[in-house]
Amino acid sequence: MKPKETTFVRRFSRRQRIEHFAVMVLFTILAVTGLAQEFFHAGWAAGIIAGLGGIDRTRWIHRASGWLFTALALEHFANQMLAVMRGRARPSMVPNRKDMRDAMLTLRYYLRLSEEKAAFDRYDYRQKFEYWGLVLGGTIMILTGFMLLYPMQAARMLPGQLIPAAVIVHGYEGLLAFLVVITWHIFNAHLAPDVFPGDTSIFTGKISRERMQKEHPLEYARDYPELPAEAAEPAPEPALGAKPH
Repeated sequence: MKPKETTFVRRFSRRQRIEHFAVMVLFTILAVTGLAQEFFHAGWAAGIIAGLGGIDRTRWIHRASGWLFTALALEHFANQMLAVMRGRARPSMVPNRKDMRDAMLTLRYYLRLSEEKAAFDRYDYRQKFEYWGLVLGGTIMILTGFMLLYPMQAARMLPGQLIPAAVIVHGYEGLLAFLVVITWHIFNAHLAPDVFPGDTSIFTGKISRERMQKEHPLEYARDYPELPAEAAEPAPEPALGAKPH
């Protein structure tokens, strides 16, 4: 009997996929060059700096990536605000009371105190927490980064004591962001049982219909009411000898 074909529905636009890829690349560059400077006394950091061509080039790469990250952040917020104001998008990343209820329901479900599972919309409370953590952390990194890049100008407008404070905040926030990404984000996107060995939807823009119904039932019911199987795009046949996912 021929197995049933997996069907897909669209979840992320091309712009969203490009933004995610850009953030991923810039974050990696900033983390590598920034942590190498923060822990320059360590052998691994010295090796990275030498491999990049020295401290001056490492600093140049870090600063150039910081400028690009700032531009990307401004573009993202400008585009999102315009889309919401024009009615082309919903403020689906804004936390609300339902997120708190969903978190409590999920905790009770995992502790086997309740059989009720939370029904999520486009984004669940964990994804919102991670998104706003990136927004807050990114804002701190951008502001402190410019204070360190232009200390004389910053000292004319702000108390001079904030400059050495910015050095400490910039370093520790960068380390915190790195640890959060390699633990929280990497686990949820690649190691969690439901998505292992990796969630590819942010790269392909598509998610299986079955997974959408399971993980985002409210979004599915609203955006794909009574969607027949033939209306969704069939999954491509795997190549001969390819490892199944």
